[in-house]
Amino acid sequence: MNQPLLSVIIPAKDQAPFIRDAMTSLTRQFDDPSVMEIIVIDDGSTDGTGELAAAFTGRLPGLQVHRNDTADGLAAARNQGLDAARGRYIAFFDPDDWYAAGHLSRITEEIRQLGVDFLRVDHIRHTNGVRTVHRAPQAVRGIALDPRQDIGPSDDSTMVDYPYAPFGIFDSALKEAGLLHFLDGLHTAEDRPWIWRLHLQAASYAVSDHLGAFYRRGVATSLSQVFDRRQLDFLRSYAEVFRLVAEDRQADRFRPKAIRQFLAIACHHLDRSDSMTRAVRQELTSGVHAAVAGLPAAAVAAGLQSLGDRRRKTLETAIGALK
Repeated sequence: MNQPLLSVIIPAKDQAPFIRDAMTSLTRQFDDPSVMEIIVIDDGSTDGTGELAAAFTGRLPGLQVHRNDTADGLAAARNQGLDAARGRYIAFFDPDDWYAAGHLSRITEEIRQLGVDFLRVDHIRHTNGVRTVHRAPQAVRGIALDPRQDIGPSDDSTMVDYPYAPFGIFDSALKEAGLLHFLDGLHTAEDRPWIWRLHLQAASYAVSDHLGAFYRRGVATSLSQVFDRRQLDFLRSYAEVFRLVAEDRQADRFRPKAIRQFLAIACHHLDRSDSMTRAVRQELTSGVHAAVAGLPAAAVAAGLQSLGDRRRKTLETAIGALK
């Protein structure tokens, strides 16, 4: 069989209110939609999400819908899609988002022309009817860059702080090299070790100036809106980030960024912990404490200082003096 130009991977669980908008936007990406392979992973939906997606078979000739009887989670669903993907390039797409017409066509051509391992794009956030543009932290656009150079500095927003998998396109060679899969079992924060591994181990990337990806925020079913123990997956996620950094030849260079990023995210969850059950809140506190205890004390102290007084006090109050 001929290799598709692009594989689009869509993990979907109970997305009936949005999946038709997402699929409709895919029909407007190429003059010939058959160049795309669309892989929908219906991850244990109970609202007919898979059937709604399958209704687009006539408009999207490369559409496949894979059904999981029980939900395996976002990371596993994306990996399932990756394992099935045959495209020259790969894109991830969330079922509550959508693309402007021609978006995938333009960025597929751009990554081909630049010859980089992956290409990142800005996005438009749609929150309760309000749209705002969010830019990738790298201001240099349209040229090949070294991913490792854009991990630090630790106290500034960099490309590892822009982990969103759907906002970009990836050479399938990264899949073959083992750099596109996610850590199985993660329901949240699955993109954190994923983006660190890409920037540590891929050879080249670029940022596009093209704006055409829409990100729907504030959806009630989004895992960012829930407060159960799935939110604690960031602890396992950062254990993997710290492992990747420790194995790198320049571990001392990158560790301060990883630690500060972890502390900032831990503080975010601690700030929200009043909405968690007591058991989850205790697991959060003990998990953060255990993670910090395994890190170099001087680097933790520096990270705390860089967070500012409020966030530093939040961490110290929750889990004791960490300096």
